[in-house]
Amino acid sequence: MTDWLTPFVSMDISLVEKALRTVAVYLGIAILLRLAGKRLLAQMNSLDLVVVLLLSNVVQNAIIGPDNSVLGGLVGAVVLIGFDLGMDLLAQRSRFVRHLVVGRHTDVITNGIPEQAQLHRLGINDRELALALRRQGVDDPSQIEVASLEPEGDLLVKLKPGDRAVTRDDLAAAVAELKGMLGSPRA
Repeated sequence: MTDWLTPFVSMDISLVEKALRTVAVYLGIAILLRLAGKRLLAQMNSLDLVVVLLLSNVVQNAIIGPDNSVLGGLVGAVVLIGFDLGMDLLAQRSRFVRHLVVGRHTDVITNGIPEQAQLHRLGINDRELALALRRQGVDDPSQIEVASLEPEGDLLVKLKPGDRAVTRDDLAAAVAELKGMLGSPRA
């Protein structure tokens, strides 16, 4: 093999070891993120961002080991993406795996009342909750029927019927009702 090609294709560890290292690190990080909770995904502050950015650098050597070849990096990337796709497919097909890997939603507001125990468990303070609600167009928690933090970090808000925005269909129905009332003979 020519000398210039060696750094590209000569791996210092076997393909099996490379794949096992990649899967082990993937699972380790997935478990850490699952334990860190939804807050890290939902309300990433600047310190959380630093952690996420440094995380890839911290685990890099665990994946590549002594191998700095281009082929080794590509093998690691292929295994990482392939394993992730496999986990996604498995989670889509199995409720148990989905619960184990992704988790469940957590109600943080019920009938306009913040669930303080859940918010505390998630590590979300009142200021962060208020900011997340404002991003959803909600000024006051009393407007909310239920708000839940999804496993992916999204805050889903269902407003109480009287506090929901009027839709085009609502307006059309009201106009049709008014027209019917105006067109009907009076008794």
